Amino acid sequence: MLINDNYLKLQAGYLFPEIARRVTEYGRSNPAQAARVIRCGIGDVTEPLPDAARRAMHAAIDELGAHSSFVGYGPPFGHETVRHTIAECDFRSRGLEVEDDEIFLSDGSKGDCGAILDIFAAGRNRMAVPDPVYPVYVDTNVMVGNAGAARTGGGYEGLLYLPGTPENGFIPEPPATERADVVYLCFPNNPTGAAIDRPALERWVHWARAAEAVILYDAAYEAYVTDPTLPRSIYEIPGARECAIEFRSFSKNGGFTGVRCGFTVCPKSLKGRTSDGRPQPLHPLWARRWSTKSNGVSYPVQRGAEALYTPEGRAQVAALVELYLGNAGVLRRGVEARGLRAWGGVNAPYIWVQCPEGLDSWGVFDRLLHDAQVVVTPGAGFGACGEGFFRISAFNSPSNVEEVVKRLGAFDGSSI
Repeated sequence: MLINDNYLKLQAGYLFPEIARRVTEYGRSNPAQAARVIRCGIGDVTEPLPDAARRAMHAAIDELGAHSSFVGYGPPFGHETVRHTIAECDFRSRGLEVEDDEIFLSDGSKGDCGAILDIFAAGRNRMAVPDPVYPVYVDTNVMVGNAGAARTGGGYEGLLYLPGTPENGFIPEPPATERADVVYLCFPNNPTGAAIDRPALERWVHWARAAEAVILYDAAYEAYVTDPTLPRSIYEIPGARECAIEFRSFSKNGGFTGVRCGFTVCPKSLKGRTSDGRPQPLHPLWARRWSTKSNGVSYPVQRGAEALYTPEGRAQVAALVELYLGNAGVLRRGVEARGLRAWGGVNAPYIWVQCPEGLDSWGVFDRLLHDAQVVVTPGAGFGACGEGFFRISAFNSPSNVEEVVKRLGAFDGSSI
């Protein structure tokens, strides 16, 4: 029996379990302080599920309890009425061409960002990722063999890293000289909170079409875009249907982090090439992948997701987004008042903060945990360009956010 040696290339444990381990260890060593810990690290929601979704899920459970309305195996891609609702409300109502059968429901965009690699030739495409980067994009590529050995100081051989810096507003430009076949983009961005504007996204679409590359566009936080001039979907850009797959999630708008539901949009006009150079649509490959490896999202969860599109559900989602964006504003103003340089918190639920001089990102993490009982996410966990920064999540109660700002009041921009 042989294992998948690619797993042995993976560097230190996945970022968020490592954070949880350190927080647990702190609690064991400091039991009197453990109850004071406020978690602004992982981007997990804190508010209850919208009532519209809860009622729809209860009704679906009741349906499963009667012979007349019982539902067994559903379509692996999602029930037709749910796919229609998503395509109509999220895309066609905004003038975007997305057909019902281009929607594929799943247990969330995190899984889809890795599962999509099943339809690309492992080890034969040059994969590009932004840096800082959501770790899932990198680790899943390592697991399937799209990356080489780990580099000293972070990163992996074989992957193309696209630097995000204060100078470019953490929005990388398309590669000018190096080849890339598949590129991950995430906007509004996790972890930096950057929101891409239309001209920048147009440049990416133009580049992808010219390079015959595919953009994997993670739009998990699109609901947080309040500026009407900013794109919420890559399909707002002409030509994107020929070069992009989009991931969406109900986790951060409808609070489905524990319920698990999201979807991928795979246009039927998007094509790759076979090993002998023939054009091949990706849609039937993704459909075959799903029908072979999954029986789809559970019926009650699909009904809960569908209910988020009712007038009541939309109002409740908007209220949740407003609450978390309000938190983000409070946090950003709070850190800036301490003399710290910050990005995000506008059109995004994350605040990206530059570390005070003399401290690296894990140093900030440890200092805030031990001295203020506040958990943040060290930027080093997001890649080489993440070092020197840390992320604060706005997913929390307003009272906790106010308390975090008060605790930060004991620090200034030169010492945390």
